[in-house]
Amino acid sequence: MTSSGLAVLCLLLLLHTGAQGFGILPGKSLNHLEITESAILNVTAHVCRALAQAEGTNFAFPAQPLTAGAVAVACGAPKSSKSFRRAIIFITLMNVRVDLRHALNASFHFDEEMFDQGKKIITEGLKVVKASNAHENYEAARQKLGEILHPLQDFYSHSNYVELGNKSPNFNLIKSGSSIGTIAAESRATCRNCDGDNCTNNILEDIIREGILTSGYFGVVPLNSHKPEGKCSHGGAVDQTSTIEPTGGINKDSFDASHGHLHMEAANMAKAATSDLLEDVRRAAGDREFLQMMGISKGSSKALCFVIDTTKSMSDDIAAVKEVANTIITTEVGTENEPAVYILVPFNDPDVGPLIKTSDAVIFKTVIDFLSASGGGDDEEMSLSGLQMALSNAPSNSEIFLFTDAPAKDKHLKSTVTAYIERTQSVVNFMISGTTVVNRRRRSNDEKPKIAASDAQLYRDLARASGGVAIEVSTNELLAATSIITDSFSPSLVTLLQASRNPGRTETFSFIVDETVTNVIVYITGLSVSFTVISPTGAPEVSTSSTRSLITSSQSVGNFKTVKLQKIAGMWSIRMVSTDPYTLKVIGQSPLDFLFDFVEESKGTFTGYDALDTRPRAGVNGSLLVSLSGSDTATVTEVALVESSESSEITGVVEPQGSGNFLVHVDRIPSVEFMVRVKGQDNNNGSRATIVFQRQSPTSFRASNLTITADSQSILDPAKPFSVPFSVMTTGKGGNVTIRANNNRRFQSTFPTSLMLETGMSANGTVTISAPITTPSGTDVTLTIEVDDTEDTNYIALRFSVINSVTDFTQPTCEQLSLQANCSDNCSSATWELLVRVTDGADGSGVHNVSLKKGNGTITTSLAPGNENITLVSYNASCCSPEMELRVVDRVGNVGVCFYSYLESSSEAFSASTKVTQSPLLCLSIVVLGLYVLAELGIQ
Repeated sequence: MTSSGLAVLCLLLLLHTGAQGFGILPGKSLNHLEITESAILNVTAHVCRALAQAEGTNFAFPAQPLTAGAVAVACGAPKSSKSFRRAIIFITLMNVRVDLRHALNASFHFDEEMFDQGKKIITEGLKVVKASNAHENYEAARQKLGEILHPLQDFYSHSNYVELGNKSPNFNLIKSGSSIGTIAAESRATCRNCDGDNCTNNILEDIIREGILTSGYFGVVPLNSHKPEGKCSHGGAVDQTSTIEPTGGINKDSFDASHGHLHMEAANMAKAATSDLLEDVRRAAGDREFLQMMGISKGSSKALCFVIDTTKSMSDDIAAVKEVANTIITTEVGTENEPAVYILVPFNDPDVGPLIKTSDAVIFKTVIDFLSASGGGDDEEMSLSGLQMALSNAPSNSEIFLFTDAPAKDKHLKSTVTAYIERTQSVVNFMISGTTVVNRRRRSNDEKPKIAASDAQLYRDLARASGGVAIEVSTNELLAATSIITDSFSPSLVTLLQASRNPGRTETFSFIVDETVTNVIVYITGLSVSFTVISPTGAPEVSTSSTRSLITSSQSVGNFKTVKLQKIAGMWSIRMVSTDPYTLKVIGQSPLDFLFDFVEESKGTFTGYDALDTRPRAGVNGSLLVSLSGSDTATVTEVALVESSESSEITGVVEPQGSGNFLVHVDRIPSVEFMVRVKGQDNNNGSRATIVFQRQSPTSFRASNLTITADSQSILDPAKPFSVPFSVMTTGKGGNVTIRANNNRRFQSTFPTSLMLETGMSANGTVTISAPITTPSGTDVTLTIEVDDTEDTNYIALRFSVINSVTDFTQPTCEQLSLQANCSDNCSSATWELLVRVTDGADGSGVHNVSLKKGNGTITTSLAPGNENITLVSYNASCCSPEMELRVVDRVGNVGVCFYSYLESSSEAFSASTKVTQSPLLCLSIVVLGLYVLAELGIQ
């Protein structure tokens, strides 16, 4: 995403005047989105360069302006381009959301001299980011990262920090237990009236001379202003306090702001401060983990996720799962298709879990090999509980495979699971034995009835809603059906067409195969289905034909058919013939794909667009934010909402925003289930003709006449109950509605089970969650609050992070115990050895991790005898590698960096952790600012 594209995107997302943040007009200012995106791209590129240097591989810094695709390629992870862009968009949306949801909360903007409160938001949020990364809860980390970057950036625009002559960011803003400077007393005057429109010198001279921090007051109703006498105002057309003496303002949000002459200084300092914070997160997490938070991995960005019934009747099915898992792990490890993370959720009755989540293929293979079948006292199992656990822990847009031969005991979770599917846009495939194809065995005799039709339909409905398939086979056919797993696992998988018909009918469906698409596969589920494919040349081929020219291969197992097509670019058709229910899905592999969010115009003080946490409103107009990935030159020509079970569609009006971003307005959101289809073209293909492409969301969505809203702090302290107020409203008929609240951690909760609604009026309730006191920091909790009036349902999905009270704000330290070197001119024939004691202090949380940040030697660690708070580090290296750096992280994310070299005498060898403590601001910020200057000049 280029800078110009981000400026326009910011205009789209934050269309208000006098916003509580950097200005928004393209070409007139830098804004939160530009600042955030630029810092993320630069820091990520530098992390990849550092990794390449450590591994001895080449790294070519991408050309300016940086884009997500270019950085992913430079990082050696081109197939992470989509997931990297998704991460950036999510972080920036969370940043912008602060202006829409906390516009008048001065703490989130460092207004009204709320410095301590603003800093607390940043430092408390930084704990969440670090703890979430430590638990590999990267989406929770991204959410909180976006939220805290907004106040961090506003500090430089809304305070007088720049006017005080500071040339580098205030590092203490992200450091707990430290002072950010002397803050003006509540009774102390800080500003004088502006001289007309000239507010250049309205901050009092004694404030500047003494280096006193102040910031402007902000209010939209002048009669209710609470600005104390003599205090500065924020300024701008919306800020009514700026009309009260002292008049004017001091913000630097844009060039035409009150202190707009300092806008670029404030914006560039905010950019450097954003990089400082990202570097702090990187040091606490580690380079690889930081990249995973950003959606970048050397292999696939996808998760391999299995949800497996482990009851006694599943022995043969588990054997098939083991075989396919071993095949994928054996063939894909080390390739670009290697999963970024492996997830396993076993379920039985009544047990679900434990969830296994790891990026280590060997560990996952071992866990899979240890799976065994046992227990299960009746016909039904906890399949939806297992699926809910997987959906809430897997990355968004995952592909999940659930294996079972039993009905769901927890059918009441269907709406909750559907909500998770819509929120994560994940695909769920059900591998079912024991329905219409095979009888399950009774434990009391030799026969067991089939899964009832209604039970099987539950799985089919969830598969259809997610864009997956419900494969119904006999146990001995299961292994053959698992070919879908390897077909579906490509990180470049795109959906070209998806449809379902119940009851079945004869119908022709069209889809476009463009030049970038390879490996086109058709999936069909249903009984007694025949079909004819028609190529772009008009040539037909019937499914029963013995002569194959268009179909390269096909397979039929149980109710599941796979058909692979020749690669012929153009418009294809497939004519389905059946009176029985069927589903149709066409997939391929291509770098060109799209991302989207439903967005809604804010009804608050400032107008703008915010990503929805709920279903959109039915029957009224709506908007989507669509972004393309895989090409910097492609454009969207059409976006349509296609009804899932019908041929009807609603086409939107597309407003290009630049750099692959598009705002789409539709005059009506369907009242029935629908999917999103995007058509477009790419003209920048060298000698090739214009590419015309079509993509479709696999996930089906529903709109609702019910509205549910909730807002709460996103940090859950297990030491006390956590309350989440919510409100419900309907535009339909009033009456009694059912309320359900579920959380993925099964924490105890209380909530009203029903509310009485009047049309157009809100009813309020509260969910109270109690987390066990032993819950570790970094645990993420997803709470889904649902409202149901029997004819309509809606939900809101909220994510919280558990953070235990922290009193440790100091970084670990290193103490050299010995350094021995026997080095000569021939460095390759000699070595040097170092012994270091690492501690976190008497009141520290304890050393969590010690790693080698720089150096080519070997490191070993051990606990000091009789003292678990002391870690001994032994290092041995060739004299050709004279320096080393240790990265030491304590249990709450404080980071120490220790540097040693045999070139220094033993008495002069030092620990850089002490030096960082003495001057973190000057050292780090000057380097970061220098990198940005070089980048602007095109010098790497």
